[in-house]
Amino acid sequence: MAHDHEHIHEHHHHHEERGLKGKLVVIIATVILLVAAVIIEKKCNLKTWQLLLVYLVPYLLTGWETLKEAVEGLVHGDAFNEHFLMSIATIGALCIGFLPGAETQFPEAVFVMLFFQVGELFEGYAEGKSKESISHLMDIRPDKANVEREGNLLEVSPEEVKVGEVIVIRPGEKVPLDGRIIEGATSLNTVALTGESVPREAGAGDEVISGCVNLSGAIKVRTTKNFKESTASKIIDLVENAAEKKSRSETFITRFARIYTPIVVCAAVLLAFLPPLLSGSFSESFPTWLYRALMFLVVSCPCALVISVPLTFFGGIGGASRKGILIKGASYMDILSKVKTVVFDKTGTLTQGKFAVEAVHPDTCKDSSHSQECHQGHGSDSKRLLHLAAHVEHFSTHPIAGALRDAFPQEATDGCQVSEIEEIAGKGAKARIGNDIVYAGNEKLMESIGVKWHPCHHAGTIIHIAVNGDYSGHIVINDQMKEDSAKAISDLRSMGITDTVMLTGDREEVARQIAGKLNLSEYHSELMPADKVRIVEQLLEKGTLAFVGDGINDAPVLARADVGIAMGALGSDAAIEAADVVLMDDKPSRIATAIKIARHTLSIARQNIWFAIGVKVAVLILATLGIATMWMAVFADVGVTVLAVLNAMRALRVR
Repeated sequence: MAHDHEHIHEHHHHHEERGLKGKLVVIIATVILLVAAVIIEKKCNLKTWQLLLVYLVPYLLTGWETLKEAVEGLVHGDAFNEHFLMSIATIGALCIGFLPGAETQFPEAVFVMLFFQVGELFEGYAEGKSKESISHLMDIRPDKANVEREGNLLEVSPEEVKVGEVIVIRPGEKVPLDGRIIEGATSLNTVALTGESVPREAGAGDEVISGCVNLSGAIKVRTTKNFKESTASKIIDLVENAAEKKSRSETFITRFARIYTPIVVCAAVLLAFLPPLLSGSFSESFPTWLYRALMFLVVSCPCALVISVPLTFFGGIGGASRKGILIKGASYMDILSKVKTVVFDKTGTLTQGKFAVEAVHPDTCKDSSHSQECHQGHGSDSKRLLHLAAHVEHFSTHPIAGALRDAFPQEATDGCQVSEIEEIAGKGAKARIGNDIVYAGNEKLMESIGVKWHPCHHAGTIIHIAVNGDYSGHIVINDQMKEDSAKAISDLRSMGITDTVMLTGDREEVARQIAGKLNLSEYHSELMPADKVRIVEQLLEKGTLAFVGDGINDAPVLARADVGIAMGALGSDAAIEAADVVLMDDKPSRIATAIKIARHTLSIARQNIWFAIGVKVAVLILATLGIATMWMAVFADVGVTVLAVLNAMRALRVR
């Protein structure tokens, strides 16, 4: 299935590339044919209708798609789009030559349509590759289940397992269906679902969810949901459907054309009929006013806008990519500039997703009872506590164990005799260090060996240490904050974005501590992917929302938000596929940069729009008074376009 998705994605990508290449070929062919037509007009003495046939070849070659879109718009009741304006203006230019005493405007008609195609080509490139494929999400979809039937263990497809059946999950295997553990204890890697890198301890009676990876012990699970209803399937389903729910921001040109086109068309109709009717000599003055009306339509063609606006976005997207920010299309640039709320995932986005020792709290009152054989020369009590914990966790693959070993690197070379190492599933580990029996683990471990422990005021993962049955203290381990997370939040605030929200699958106290440190306006903890989607849907009511995440579990929310921003360098492929903006260097402070670039790009686009409209209005007034010539109209259009394009190039330069 994953293979099918990849195949569809590749096919779609190639199809899109072919479309752009085809457009480029058409533009080049049109230019050649237009030059040929102009030469024929100069050399041969052709009648007007014969000349029309010569120019119709390049006109239809470059314009048939636009004409088709205009007709489809009329059929579907969406008449006043930019395609309709282009069609009516160019058809007007082709017809003008047949009016008494009027000059032919055939090259202008082809020229205007050609310009429109160049604008569309830029737009196509700016949109970049499609990102609808979610093939990488298949990483969390389990492919087999070991089910107990009539005393035998059978390997079947997860779809075949019924609710209430017992499945066996060995270490290293994915949990295929949601259920409850009836036998065994283990650690579960839930990173694909919750984004949290601390494995979750689970034993008999605890619930397990599909998509997790079983790390340590074999467990028996009684299923509580069938495959379709299980968590992994639900997440994949969420992403597939979220894209449909999401409102695609219309491009500015489309919105502009909706207002501009009917005004221009109505004005042209009035210009053709009203003055002749008022003059009293309709038949005599009608050709003059019809010529002016058609000229009015040609002049009103928004070429400068049609080419410079997509080009501005193209420049903005190019400028952003130089800063390591990939924006997947002009419409996302548009949305990004309007963002009011930024929602962050915690692990891997605001924090590094890498564990380290944050605090060591020795319980010094019981010091005297410990054998000093092995810890002499280790300095302070804190150092000794770290030293013992690192030895106990020496062979563990758990990320917490890694953090303890990193905190005491001398452990490998200090010559201590370590023996009788035993991992206690779901609780911690035990080892003999010199003559001491040392336990390191959670509260459950302390209680199971009858040691009185005390809680810590720090938020994080607490590792309690007991030596020879006495409590020795605890070590606090936490996910480390990214260096520029605080800068990211303060930058957003300085830009007027005050709604900063954190969503996490982590515990409430950890979330509260981070939200306080970063001065976030809101946080929600202990969430599953479906909860994140639900909260984002509520927050969407406040205004335009950007979601920033990095894990497979974030893919549904990235797809659901107005604009999804993925941490690209370390983020999962699924998150990068589902997102609209990708930050290649994983720095959250880049979010503010992306919004600044979007706002800068939009301001250039607006300058071009007002400049182009201003010049248009001036020439339209001249056309109405009969002062403007058709070439003046086309020149004004091209001149404005060139200036607008030069201005658009400024979007490439990102300060």
